[in-house]
Amino acid sequence: MERSVVGIDVGSQKIQVLVGEIDDAGVTRIVGVGRVLSRGVRKGVIVNVQEATHAISEAVERAEQSSGYHIERAYVGISGSHIISRNSQGVVGVARRDRGIMPDDVDRALEAAGAIALPQNQELLHIIPRVFTVDGQTGVRDPLGMHGFRLEVEAHVVMGASTAIQNLTKCVTNAGVEVSELVLNSLAAGGTLISDTEKDMGVVLVDIGEGTTDIAIFIEGTIWHTRCLAMGGEYITNDIAIGLRLPPESAERVKLQHGHAMASQVSEEDRFTVSPYGESTPVVVPRWKLAEIIQARAEEILESVQQEIKRSGYDGLLPAGLVLCGGTAQLPGIQDLARDLFGLPVQIGSPKGLAGLADKTSNPASAVSVGLVQWMPMWEERGLGGAHRVTRSSLWKRVGAWFRTLLPG
Repeated sequence: MERSVVGIDVGSQKIQVLVGEIDDAGVTRIVGVGRVLSRGVRKGVIVNVQEATHAISEAVERAEQSSGYHIERAYVGISGSHIISRNSQGVVGVARRDRGIMPDDVDRALEAAGAIALPQNQELLHIIPRVFTVDGQTGVRDPLGMHGFRLEVEAHVVMGASTAIQNLTKCVTNAGVEVSELVLNSLAAGGTLISDTEKDMGVVLVDIGEGTTDIAIFIEGTIWHTRCLAMGGEYITNDIAIGLRLPPESAERVKLQHGHAMASQVSEEDRFTVSPYGESTPVVVPRWKLAEIIQARAEEILESVQQEIKRSGYDGLLPAGLVLCGGTAQLPGIQDLARDLFGLPVQIGSPKGLAGLADKTSNPASAVSVGLVQWMPMWEERGLGGAHRVTRSSLWKRVGAWFRTLLPG
């Protein structure tokens, strides 16, 4: 029996709505795509509610026309430098020791881990269990059914600015769509791009979008660290506009058509023409000059990622290296640039195993929207059933999915 799921990726460069059908075998069939240029969004957050609402409405309408579905609710991605995270612990007594640890015990442990003093104007997005301890027995990933008196959980708590969350929710709601769940972009992308083996070994997802770069570190099968940096492909485009004296639209087009992230890999004979400000006739530009601009800014973005990884303290625990996604990950040469900088394996992540309109979504820029479509099935296939799933009216309206996603099957 097929189920339909909708994901909405509200990015700084584009808004993409995907409609997917998930069959009993877990195969995702993309049956509808709605994609428009983003409006009213800056560095991952809403800056103009009216413009953003209209853009989301247009993308939803296109997805409905493409799929034949009427979209009523969706999983919505969230990003931005307002996102902060920390690790926390929760401890509870097991309610019914004769029956073993039950879902309610796990929920109470997660609630205890989330009972932290929130910074002003912040609210919870996710409480993600990293590992459990039962009566001193550490390293427990799935405590259900185990007997014990005391249940502890180490959790990764993700928070976001209330105003940013409310504005995003308002725009989607005003577009006629109910928000089933707000999902951190890097977690959605990581769920669809990174294998269980890579998560066990230690790996970093780096989603370089237009306005932000989202980082998620996975170790021992679960999430250990997240961060959103307020820099992305727009940073590169702005420098191209300044360096070549081009309008932003022309700079973006030049980046996509002729860009390269490693100047040493560009032939000195390669040329292209542009029309700078103040010039009546097109000007011929060496491609290596464009590559030098791109490489300098791409290095700054990647160095900021490297600094964040070192700040997390997990830089020595990542043998599986980096997985790059997002629109900027499609730049030729950026994989080699990252490999040289980090000294680790680097791969470009694209969603795989899709059916239907896979040709439109099997690219690094669609990782978040595909991950949102697969968000609910990902935790259901872990075999824990729906007993832990929380309702939007409870504290756990943005928590429950991760309990199922990150525990092994």
